[in-house]
Amino acid sequence: MNVEYVGKGITISDKTKAFAQTKLAKIFKFLDEPIEARLVIEPGKAGLGADLHIAHRHGVVQSEEEAVPRLEDAIQAVAVKAEKQARRSRKRFIDVRRRAGRAASENPQWPVEVLDGTSLRQEHTTRIIKVQHFSIKPMEVDEAALALEGAKNDFIVFRQTTSDQVSVLFRRRDGNFGLISPEL
Repeated sequence: MNVEYVGKGITISDKTKAFAQTKLAKIFKFLDEPIEARLVIEPGKAGLGADLHIAHRHGVVQSEEEAVPRLEDAIQAVAVKAEKQARRSRKRFIDVRRRAGRAASENPQWPVEVLDGTSLRQEHTTRIIKVQHFSIKPMEVDEAALALEGAKNDFIVFRQTTSDQVSVLFRRRDGNFGLISPEL
C-alpha cells in the first residue's frame, strides 16, 4: 500500500497525514492489494478542495470534494465518498464470483448410476389392500348413468342388456362419463 500526499499551494503536516491515513485505512479494507493512493489537496476560491485517486487490483476508486472550509473536513468528505465506492466495488466483485459458482452448481456434471429396481428390494411384492365385491346387474347405459349419479364410487360395473357384456361406466374429472366395454 503506497500513499502519496500532494499539496498544491499548501503544506501537509504529519498530523494531517496521520488523520488521512486513519480515514484511508477504512477504505483499504475493502480493496485488494496492490493499492496505490494519491491524495491531492489544493486551495480554491470558496475553500479547500480534495481529490482522492486509489488504484487497486480490480479497478479504480476516485472521489473529489470542493469548497470545504477545513482541511480535515475535506479529507473526511473525500474518504466517505471513496468508501462507498469501495464497498460497491467489493460487493460487485463478490456477487460476480457467487453467480459464477451458482451457475456451475445449477448444471452439475456428476456421474449418475442407474440402479436396477430388483436390486433395491427383492422381497417387495404388490399387495392387495382392499377388496370390494360388486353385484353386476343387467341394465342399459342410460340406467347405469342414473345409478352412477347416486353412487358412492366414481364408477359402476353392470351387464348390458342388449349384448350381455360386462361394462364399466366411470365419472371423468371434467364431469362427463366414460364407458369401458370389452372388445368382441
